[in-house]
Amino acid sequence: MLLYTKIAPPKAPKRRSRAGCTFCKEKKKKCDEKRPQCARCAEKDLDCTYEAVKPRQRRRKDPSLCGFAQNNDGARESVLYDYQWREAMSDEISESDCFSPIDTKFAAISPMNFSTASEIALSPIDTTTTTYDYDTADSGNQIIDIVRKNSSIDVVSQARSQQPDLAMIAPCPVGSPTLEFVLPTFSEFSNRPNRRALVDHFCNILSHLIVFREESGNPFQQLVLPLSHRSLPIMNAIYALASAHLEYRGVETSEKSLYFHNKAIQGLARLIEQEGKVDKIELLAAIMLLVYYEVLVQRGRSSIVDGHLKGALTIMSTSQEESTPASLFLERAFRFYDVITALSLGSAPLSTAPAAGCLIPFPPMDAPAASPLSNVDTLLGMATTLWPIMHRLSNLISLKSDIERASRENMVSKSAVLKMEFEATSQAIETALTQWEPCLPPNIVVQDGVLRSASAEEIPEQQRLQSILHNALAYRHSAFVYLYRTVYGYPARREVVQKHVHAALVHCVETVTHGGPMGALLWPLFVAACEAVNVEDRTLSQRAFVGIDQRQGMTNIGQSWKITQEVWKRLDAMSEDSPEALDTDLWRKVSAEMGVNIVFG
Repeated sequence: MLLYTKIAPPKAPKRRSRAGCTFCKEKKKKCDEKRPQCARCAEKDLDCTYEAVKPRQRRRKDPSLCGFAQNNDGARESVLYDYQWREAMSDEISESDCFSPIDTKFAAISPMNFSTASEIALSPIDTTTTTYDYDTADSGNQIIDIVRKNSSIDVVSQARSQQPDLAMIAPCPVGSPTLEFVLPTFSEFSNRPNRRALVDHFCNILSHLIVFREESGNPFQQLVLPLSHRSLPIMNAIYALASAHLEYRGVETSEKSLYFHNKAIQGLARLIEQEGKVDKIELLAAIMLLVYYEVLVQRGRSSIVDGHLKGALTIMSTSQEESTPASLFLERAFRFYDVITALSLGSAPLSTAPAAGCLIPFPPMDAPAASPLSNVDTLLGMATTLWPIMHRLSNLISLKSDIERASRENMVSKSAVLKMEFEATSQAIETALTQWEPCLPPNIVVQDGVLRSASAEEIPEQQRLQSILHNALAYRHSAFVYLYRTVYGYPARREVVQKHVHAALVHCVETVTHGGPMGALLWPLFVAACEAVNVEDRTLSQRAFVGIDQRQGMTNIGQSWKITQEVWKRLDAMSEDSPEALDTDLWRKVSAEMGVNIVFG
C-alpha cells in the first residue's frame, strides 16, 4: 500500500532566445540579437529587422514523456554546409528501394570468361542482377538546398531520484541517449537514392582504382568532385562513369549510363558555346571524365577519345589563367592518355614531348613532405621520369608511316631526312630505356627485386611501393618489346624480344600479387602478352589478366584478353618462317576484325 509520494523539485526552465532578426531566422542561424544590427547582418551588409515576439503558448506536459528532454538547439546550430546545384531529370520515375553497390558479391569476381577450371568463379555474367531504383523526383528547373546536420534532435536521459519502492511500483522507461536523425550519405548531390549510390560508387570504388597515391586524400574527390556542385556536365559524367562500371560488373541501374553520358555531352556542348564566359577548369574536368568513360568502359568508339583529347589540349594551350592544383592534375591526366592513345592506335601524340627532367611527381593535396610515396606521381607512379621517353616512343609509328608514304610518292629527299630522324630517335630511345631507373623514395634501395631500407628499418607502405615499382619496370620492359617488335619489326620469337616479354610479364604478375594500384597496368600487360609464345609466359599473362580484371572491372580489360587469346591461336598456327609470323600489327588486325579499337589506359 502506497503511504506517501515524494514530490520531485521543480526543474529549472530553459532559457531560449526567440527574438532573433528576420535574416537569421530564415537561415536558421543563431542571432546575437544586437540592435540596431546583429553581427551576421553587419558582416553581410544587410538590413537587420526584428519582428515582434509572439507570446509562447505553453502546453501541458504529457506524463508519458517523463524523464525526456527534447533539445532542438542542435537543429539550429549544427549546420555543416549548404550546397546548391541543378540536376537533370527523366520523364518517368519508378519507385523502389535503393541497394548499395559497395558490398556486392561482384567486387571480388572477374567478369572475364576464361576457359579454365575456375570459369564459374571468374564470371558473374549469368548471375542474378541487382536493380537500383529511385523513389523521388528531382527537378531540372529547381535549385535544391540541402542542409546536412550532425543531429536534428538530441534525446537526453534525465537523472532519476525516485525511491526504490516507487520505482518498482511505477517504472518509467528511459529513451536512448544515442538517438539522432541525419540526412542520408551524399544527399548534398541528389535526393534520388540511385544517384546517391552512383556518387558513393565513384568516391569509394572508382576513384581509388585510377590513382597511385592518396595518403592525404584522393585527387578526384579533392579536385574534381567539388566542381560537380556547380556543373551539371561534370555531375552527369560522374553518374555515367559510375553507372557504366556497375553495369559491366553485372549490376543493373535504373538509369543507364548512356542516358547520363548523353546528358553530359549535351551539357558540354552548351558550355563550349559560351566561349569566354565558361570556367576552363570546369570544361577540362568534364572532358576528362568523359575520356575515362570512353577508355575504361568503352564500346569500340576510340575516335571519340581522340576528339576529347584534341579539345582538351586546345583549351590548355590557349588558357592564360594561372595554374591551380586542379588544372595541374587535369593536365597530367590528359598527357598520360595522349601518350597511351598514341601507343594504342599507332597515331602521333597530340601534345609536344616534355623535356627530360621537367616532369616531377604530382602529389595529392596537403601530402606530407616526408611521405614514403614522395617520389610517386598520382597518375604515373614511379614512371614519371620514364614518361618523356614513352612520349617519343609513341611518335615512332607515325614517323615510320610518313617514311613509307614518302617512299611510295618517290619523295627521295624527304624520305632520306625522315629516315635519318627515325634512326636517330629510335637509337636514342633504346639507349634511354637501357639507362633508365625508377626514382625510389629517399633511403630506399632495391636488392634482388625487393625494396629495402638503407637503415634496415621497416618501410611504411612497403606493399604498395613494391607494386608501384613493378608497375614502372613493366612499362620499361614492354617499351622494349614495342620498340623491337612494332617499330623495328623483329620476329616475335627473337631472343631479345622474348627476354623483355618474360621480364614485363613477371613484373605485371608481381604488381597484381602485391595488390597495389593497377589503373595503368593494361598497356604493358597487353603488349607483352601478345608476344608470349611459350606456356610459362602465357600462364603469367593469364594470371595478370585475372588479377587486374578482378581488381579494376573495366570493359577494355576483357576485350584485351579476348584479342590476346586470338593472337595466340594465330601465332600457334603459323610456322616461324611464314610471312604472317613477321607481321608486327597482328593484334591490330585481330582487333579490327572484332570491330573494336582499344585504348589501353
